[in-house]
Amino acid sequence: MSVTTRTPAGPAHRTGGGRAVVVTGGASGIGAAIAAAFEAQGDSVIILDRSPGGGIEVDVADEYSVRAAFAEARQQLGIIDVLVNSAGLLTESRLEDMSLHRWNETISVDLTGIFLCCREVVGPMRDQRWGRIINISSQLGIKGGTGLAHYSAAKAGVIGMTKALALEVSADNVLANCIAPGPIETPLVEGISEDWKAAKRTELPLRRFGTPDEVAPTALLLASDPGGNLFVGQTLGPNSGDVMP
Repeated sequence: MSVTTRTPAGPAHRTGGGRAVVVTGGASGIGAAIAAAFEAQGDSVIILDRSPGGGIEVDVADEYSVRAAFAEARQQLGIIDVLVNSAGLLTESRLEDMSLHRWNETISVDLTGIFLCCREVVGPMRDQRWGRIINISSQLGIKGGTGLAHYSAAKAGVIGMTKALALEVSADNVLANCIAPGPIETPLVEGISEDWKAAKRTELPLRRFGTPDEVAPTALLLASDPGGNLFVGQTLGPNSGDVMP
């Protein structure tokens, strides 16, 4: 993880390389692949994750933990140009059997956590008149999934919140968008039953799950200048064909 301290500069320096990037949930899975992709093009990356040793430790569902983590990130980076919200929780339960605790836990991490992290960067990004916010949703937020009502609801909320945020901040050159991957081979899906995963593979036109490295380039696109400059409140779907808008 490379970190440099910089002072704000004009948009010209953000054409790729040299930007300050924060990735939540960046210690594994999609987040790790995205963090590595930004580092590979010369950006300074800080990982925020609940796993100690992966960067700055944070509980994205806790307001005070988020506030402290972003204060530390800003201290190290100086400014934040790009935020990628990839921290997430995935469990399986049919709605009729689901406890309120499981529902609330998923909403807290997968939706409220993204709200809290976005709130930390929006003001400074507007002040510097440049920023990119990339929220990881899911194709299940578009189409739903059996045994995943809580997860689908949270991810649908991420899409709606991102659209609303984009309307609020895009005039200040802060662009908010979503990535809604299909099933990806990550530690996040390990808790899902093999029966569910086997059935899902047969539904996919590609007949396979994706890999984190196949998702990461979408984040680079959305953060790029000029390549990402016209994406406002959009949801891009590297999803093996599971959803075709």
